[in-house]
Formats: sequence, structure tokens, C-alpha cells
Amino acid sequence: MNFAFWPQKLNGKTLAAPILVIMMLALMVLPIPSFALDIFFSFNLSLSIIVLLTALYTINPLDFMVFPAVLLITTMLRLSLNVASTRIVLTEGHNGPDAAGKVIEAFGHFLIGGNYLVGGVVFIILTIINFVVVTKGAGRIAEVGARFALDAMPGKQMAIDADLNSGLIGEEEAKLRRKQVSQEAEFYGAMDGASKYVRGDAVSGIIIVIVNMIGGLIVGMVQHELDFNKALETYTLLAIGDGLVAQIPSLLISVAAGAVVSRVASDQDLGSQMVTQLLMKSQILYITAGIVGGLGMIPGMPHIAFWLLASIIAGLAYNYQRKKQDESLVEMITPNIVAPEMEEVTWQDVSPIQALGLEVGYRLITLVDQVQDGELLRRIKGVRRKFAQEIGFLPPAVHINDNLELKPSAYRISLKGVEIGAGESHPGQLLAINPGMVTGPLPGIEVTDPAFGLPAIWIDSQLNEQAQAMGYTVVNASTVIATHLNHLMITHAADLLGRQELQALLDHLAKQAPKLIEELIPKLLPLSIFQKVLQNLLIEEVHIRDMNTIIETVAEYAPQTQDATLLTTMVRIALGRAIVQQIFPSERELPVMTLENRLEQLLLQGIQSSGVEGEGIEPGLAETLASQTALATQKQEQLGFAPVLLVPSPLRFMLARFLRKNLPQLKVISHAELPNTYSIKVTNLVGAFA
Repeated sequence: MNFAFWPQKLNGKTLAAPILVIMMLALMVLPIPSFALDIFFSFNLSLSIIVLLTALYTINPLDFMVFPAVLLITTMLRLSLNVASTRIVLTEGHNGPDAAGKVIEAFGHFLIGGNYLVGGVVFIILTIINFVVVTKGAGRIAEVGARFALDAMPGKQMAIDADLNSGLIGEEEAKLRRKQVSQEAEFYGAMDGASKYVRGDAVSGIIIVIVNMIGGLIVGMVQHELDFNKALETYTLLAIGDGLVAQIPSLLISVAAGAVVSRVASDQDLGSQMVTQLLMKSQILYITAGIVGGLGMIPGMPHIAFWLLASIIAGLAYNYQRKKQDESLVEMITPNIVAPEMEEVTWQDVSPIQALGLEVGYRLITLVDQVQDGELLRRIKGVRRKFAQEIGFLPPAVHINDNLELKPSAYRISLKGVEIGAGESHPGQLLAINPGMVTGPLPGIEVTDPAFGLPAIWIDSQLNEQAQAMGYTVVNASTVIATHLNHLMITHAADLLGRQELQALLDHLAKQAPKLIEELIPKLLPLSIFQKVLQNLLIEEVHIRDMNTIIETVAEYAPQTQDATLLTTMVRIALGRAIVQQIFPSERELPVMTLENRLEQLLLQGIQSSGVEGEGIEPGLAETLASQTALATQKQEQLGFAPVLLVPSPLRFMLARFLRKNLPQLKVISHAELPNTYSIKVTNLVGAFA
């Protein structure tokens, strides 16, 4: 017999659910003494209080994912108790009001004063509150929440993929977010169904009380020969007491369900939100105190109660107002610093220009404030980590400063003191980017995505789920700035590789291959030439992660030439497989453009006469080459292919440098860079449109 399914270690947590199931079966099938029934009723009431308090102190609904299952178990537990109590009421009820246990007796006498008419009215009111108000509202909210959660799933998945692709989050965090999105949809779907249990429980409570009353009358009058009035009083009190014992925990569970599904996303529990948002505005409290005090002046009103309550509210208002004034005073007070004597100007007064700089307006300061745990700081760390992993070297740190000359929501990104990008970002709002597949417009400020130039709209945060459901990619203010910074860093990667960064990279490599580094620099090649080779690669968006191959290739050809262009050409040939895979990730037949034969011959003749750099290319030929390449690139993109121009090796560097300015998306590769495992398919000829 295979016992592989049996848990390796049994403990209280794993046995909790089976014990509850056995308990419910025992209550339904076995006769339970009144003392045990009191214990089970007390346990049911305690469990409902625990569930309600847990729901009130839960910040994120997913922190209480087991709640739908708890609804089912607590509902079945109450029904099991109804079955057990009905059995005792009908069999032992003629012996007195305590025959069914002290709990039912207490609810039947102490709470309703032994008056079964009052008890019936109280029970009906509790049932109406539970069924008509709380349960119906919670069920409706759960239904709408489930619908919106399912509709918003595609948009949330796209937002996660966008953050992952831009380097703002890692693979592990992306998996965690996808899991949370799936769990959120499953939770609201389960809550939509589980709310039906609570509604059914409320209906069954009414039916069970009526059945117990009718059954008790019949049993008391027929089997125990009680008169009608005695049987009616005895069994009605017991039935109503039994109903109240079950209905009050049911009402608590219903309130817990409503509290869970009606929560709006926040970092505070329900009690903290209520105190913060209801009682922290002194003006409202003063007005309320005045109204309550005025009501206390009306003849016939309980003056002391109203005036006492008005005094308490006014005291709260005064306390909160004074606390705010003290906080404002502390912020305004600045230390009285005596101005120092005039000192001579020194080199300390010369501020060096930082490689990467980010200036923000005053509304964006909270995003970069370490004291307030600014989200943008974490995003920038993620951007630098992704850059280092993808490009191959550690970029310089981003120096952040506030600039009051900028617009309040504006930011500016600079490289060595020169602005390379700018934009605006609005904290508290979201940028809905249109990837081209949205189903409709949104209200907001229409702008252009600063990183990639896509149409976008700044929207209120309440429209997040609606925007994602309509196909927009929604990001917050810090993500907008971080994505823009990441795009500019990749574009200017060559400028970020300074001598200091290169030396740090070589020192890191020397820990693994010290002999390789010592052989190359400075014995065979100066550091400046090697830096130029790497910058040539980065200018054409070729990563330098494979430093071993780069160093070995440069070390092989450095004794023959010190020309950075020729060394770059040899390194590109060595990195050919990586270059092709970067452009064509999963294709073996490469759709490329080539030069028309006559144009190719003219260019080769120009190279032979003017050298590799190609400064002497004839102006008319240069104009023809630029226009023909632009037409071919446009046609290539219309066919859905990456714009790649395949040329002979002598022409590659000249054409790449010449075409880069007007066609930055065009990649120029040489025949020598193609690995033997790839085949080519010529889709366009540059020069065939004349």
C-alpha cells in the first residue's frame, strides 16, 4: 500500500481542518449533552469574533486569502450547531428553559427578558439587518470586485512585463507580482461565491426557528401533554434563544465579509483609516460640536448627554488643531546660524561635474527623499543593476538634486553637465501608455511618453484598473522617470564608459584572469586605445559582457596594429554570433538588406581612394546613399523585419558611421560577422529605387 500522500509531519496546523470537519459531523449525527453544546456555542461565538477582528486589521485582502474557505466552514459549523440544538430542544425542552444548555437559556431570558414576543421581534430585526443590508451589500461588492479583477488581469500583466523589460524589477519580483495578480482574481471570484453561503445561512436561520417553534408545539402538546400556552412559551423561548445564538455570530461573519471586500488599497488597517480620515480635520469637528450642542438646547432633549458629547468632540478638535500648529512651528523654526567670516577661495569651491545627474522639481522631492523611503531611489538602483547585467560594466552613480528653477513636476537628466533628456511626472497620478491596442479613450492630460515617444495620458489613480482593462500600460510617476533614465543610459553607454569605469572593470576581471589583463594593458595596448575600441562597440549598441573574447581578440591583433577602428572590426568578427543573436534572437534565416552592385562598387572605389574613414565620399553619392537607404529601411520595416544592412567588411565602419545620424534604428553588419550556421535572405536592395 502506498502512503506517499500521507503528510511527513503532523501538527496542529495540518489537523485543524480535519478536526473541524469531524466536529461538524459529530454535531449532526451524535447526541450532544447540553454542557458540550454550551462549549461549542461559545467556540462558535469566539471564532466569529476572531474572524471579524482579523478582517478589520487586515491591510491587504490577500493577507486573508483563506477567508472564503473560512466563510464555508463557519457557516457549516453554525448549521451543525442548529441541528444539535434542535435535537436537544425537542427532546429535553419540556424539562425547563435550561434543558438545552446555559447559552441558549441566557439568550432566551437575559437578552430578551424572557418575553418570546420581544425575542421574536429582535430575531427578525437581526435577520433583516444581516440578510437585506450587510450580506446583500457584501455580495454585490464581491461580484463587482471579481469582475473588475478579471478584466484588469491583462493590463496588470503587461505592466509587470514592462517593469521587467525596463529593469525596474527582477525576475523573482515579476514572478511574485504575477502570482499576486492571479491570487487577487481568484480571491474575489471565491468571495463572490462564498457570499452566497452567508445569504443562505441567514435564510436558513429563519426557517430553522419556525420549524423549531412548530415542532416544539407538537412535541410538547402531543408527547409531553403540555397545555398550549405552556408549550408555546417554553419552546418559543428556546427556539428564539437558539436562533439568536446562531444569528449573532452569523452577523459578525457577514460584517467581516463586508469589511474585507469593501476595503480600498491602502497601507493602513480599517481602524487607522477611520481615525485618520474622520477625526483629523478640526474644522469638521468644531462644526459637529456646535450642531450637537445646539440640539442639546432644544426643550425636551437630554441636555447633559448632548452637551457632554459636544464637549468631547470640541476637545478632540482643539487637541488635533494644537498638534498641527506645533508640527508647523517645528518645521518653520530654523537654527540661528551665525554667518562665518569671509574665507579665501580654495579648490574646495570648485564642484566637479558629475557623469550622470538628475534634477527634480519640488513636487518630485518626495520620490527621491531617503527619509520618506523614496520609491524612485529603489527604481534607479534597479536601472543601474539591469544596465550592468545587460551592457557589461557598472555605470556611474546618478547624482540627484532639487532644482527650484524647474517646473514643480518637471525633471531633467544630464550627462557630464549637459542635458540629454527632460520631462514631467506627476506624483499621485498614473501614466497610461497606449501600446496601440487600447479599446477607448480616458479622461486626463494627453502627453507623449518621454522614453519611447508613445501617446500617453496622465490619469487619476482611481482609473488604474479601468485603464488596464482597456489595454493601456499603466505606470506610476517614479517608473516614468526611471524608464526614461534607463533608455538614455543605454543610448549614451559609450559616453558613460570613462577611464575610471574601465579601470574598475579591468580590476574586476583581473581577479579572475590576472595574466590576461597584464599581458594586454599596458604591454601591448594603451588603456586609451582599448577604451576607444569598447566605446566603438557601445556606440553601435553591442554589449561588452563577453570581455574574455574581446580581450583575447585585441591581444591577438594589437602587435600588428594600434588602430582602434581596425581592432574594433576584428572584435566585431569575434563577437559575430552574439551580435547576430542580439538582432535576430530566434531566427536562422536572416532577412537583410544589401547594396545594389553598382552602388557597392562605387563605394568600394571611394574607400580605396580616400581610406577607411571615408571622409572623401563624393557629396552626390552621399546624398543618393542616404535617400536610398532610408527608402529601403522604410520598406523593410513595413515588411515586419528588423532594418539590417549587410555589406562587405571594408564598407561596414564607414556606412555605419555615415548612416547612424539619420537612421539610428539601422544595424550595419559585415559578411565576416555572420556565423556559418546562419543563412541570409535578401529582402531589399539599397540603390534599387532610383
